[in-house]
Amino acid sequence: MGGPFARGPREHSDEPLPGFKLAYPMLAADGRACGFSGVTLGRAHVYRAVDDALCAHGSRHACPSRWCDCGFYCFHDIAAARDLACEPDHRNAVLLEIAASGRYRRYERGLRYARQRVTAVRIGRCECGRAAGQLADSGAGTVGWRKLLPVCARCGAGRPTLDPARFGELAQVSRVLLDGPPVEAPAATPPAEDPGTVALLSAEIAVLHARLDEALTRLDALESRQNGR
Repeated sequence: MGGPFARGPREHSDEPLPGFKLAYPMLAADGRACGFSGVTLGRAHVYRAVDDALCAHGSRHACPSRWCDCGFYCFHDIAAARDLACEPDHRNAVLLEIAASGRYRRYERGLRYARQRVTAVRIGRCECGRAAGQLADSGAGTVGWRKLLPVCARCGAGRPTLDPARFGELAQVSRVLLDGPPVEAPAATPPAEDPGTVALLSAEIAVLHARLDEALTRLDALESRQNGR
C-alpha cells in the first residue's frame, strides 16, 4: 500500500519519540477527569494523557498490528497537524504534543505506535474565528464522556465552560497553551504632507469658499427680484 501511511517494518523504541496530533477534548460525566478522543479512528474510545493504544475494532492483538490500522497516530511535523486542523471536520479539535514509545511503525509523515504521553495541549480558534479562551460542552459525546469545544468569550457566554488550566489539571497535562489567530500588523501611518502641498490645498479651499459666497449672493439677489414682483 502506498501513500503517507504505507506499511513498513516493525520497530521499537525505549526512548520517547516526539510527535503531533489532533484530538477532541473530553470531560468525564462526573466532572472529575478529562481525556481525549481521536478525530478519525477510535472516536468512541477516550484515552488519558498517559495511555496504551487499543484496537478500535475490538481485537485483542498487540498494537500496532501489521494486519490492522490500530494504534495511536501522530505526525512528525506540527505544520502537518495544523494543516489537518483546517478541514471542517477537525476544526473543533485541539493540537497535542506527544511522546511516543514502545512498538511503532514509521510512515512518511509520522508514526503509528503503541504507547504515548501527552506533553502539551494547544487550544486554537473558536468556530467563529476568534481566539478561544474556554472549553464548552458541545452537546455531543460518548458513554460516560462529554465532548468539549474551544470557544471565545462571546460564543461561550451562557454555556457551561471549563477553564483551560482546569482542563490541564483534570487531564494531568502540565502545559495547556492558547494558540490564537495571528496578530495583525499595525496599520501603516500615512506619510506627512509636505508644506507646498498643504499651501496649495489651502488656496484651493479659499477659492471654493469665495465661489460659494458669490453664488449665495446672486441667489439672494434673484430671490429679492422675484419677491418684488
